[in-house]
Amino acid sequence: MKFWQIPAFGINHLQLAEKPVPQPGPHQVLIKVRAVSLNYRDLMITLGKYNPRMHLPRVPASDGAGEVVAIGDEVTRSKPGDRVAGIFMQNWLDGPPSPSKLRGALGGDIDGMLTEYVVLPESGVVPLPEHLSWEEAATLPCAGVTAWNAVVHAGRIKAGDTVVIQGTGGVSVFALQFAKLLGARVLGTSSSDEKLARAKKLGLDAGINYKQHPDWVQWVLEQTAGEGADLVVEVGGAGTFAQSLQAVNIGGTVAQIGVLTQSSEPLQIAPILHRQVHIQGIYVGSRAHFLEMNRAITLNHLQPVVDEVFSFSDLPEALRRMESGAHFGKLVVRVN
Repeated sequence: MKFWQIPAFGINHLQLAEKPVPQPGPHQVLIKVRAVSLNYRDLMITLGKYNPRMHLPRVPASDGAGEVVAIGDEVTRSKPGDRVAGIFMQNWLDGPPSPSKLRGALGGDIDGMLTEYVVLPESGVVPLPEHLSWEEAATLPCAGVTAWNAVVHAGRIKAGDTVVIQGTGGVSVFALQFAKLLGARVLGTSSSDEKLARAKKLGLDAGINYKQHPDWVQWVLEQTAGEGADLVVEVGGAGTFAQSLQAVNIGGTVAQIGVLTQSSEPLQIAPILHRQVHIQGIYVGSRAHFLEMNRAITLNHLQPVVDEVFSFSDLPEALRRMESGAHFGKLVVRVN
């Protein structure tokens, strides 16, 4: 079988290699991978900016969907022919996170999904919504579950609430879709008027180009009659965090997810105190979160947004597209 690996950091060092198809042991399933979606984390790992001390070589990518083709002894949840996706953290099955549950992240702590076949514990996979294509299903494990955790569990969004999303990457677009399912009003920022127009077709209520209006917090306050949003899905990082604190209402939530930007400005504590802001770090979610999200996706026939699909041999090109920031929604690699 063919698989991609990172023998040394850098997109130019990615290597397409071959090895025998693995066989499942007790409590394990063998999956023929059909599609893999990319996250910003995968780019950072490839470049050596996520964990410079990571043991190499490493098979990248956390998000993959495929078909169970063989099972090991004592497997009771899966059977050949099942359509499944791997969960992001193979040890976080349910309940709150813990140090032991947060170990075993695909494509980071352990080898990931950019391979034609992969063996995973049967507890480390979930069944897929039947209406999704392989490419759509591959977008769920990281971006989908992260957005679900932010909107439903951290934000506790209900009908009539206001949510702010930043940009139109995978997490932000999923957050838009989930917030609209719950009846929320969604405001969005982007550097592209074209992307804002596309987001409005998905239900975005209003958007602002932060390149033209860098002080976007004032716009959010105007849009909410001075109250602020109930939830800010914060994917920008240090460069946008200060504005997110100002854009949220009293007692509202900032779901901190991304680290895309940096800032030389010191963190201001006063807005957190005065506005009594809840700050919740989001590191994807559990298997239980994934199953819960899939039920909502199935009931509402939600379609994940796939911007572009690349062939298996074009992984470097796909990562460069990710690096450019030109995509809307998710980038997917189709496995042979």
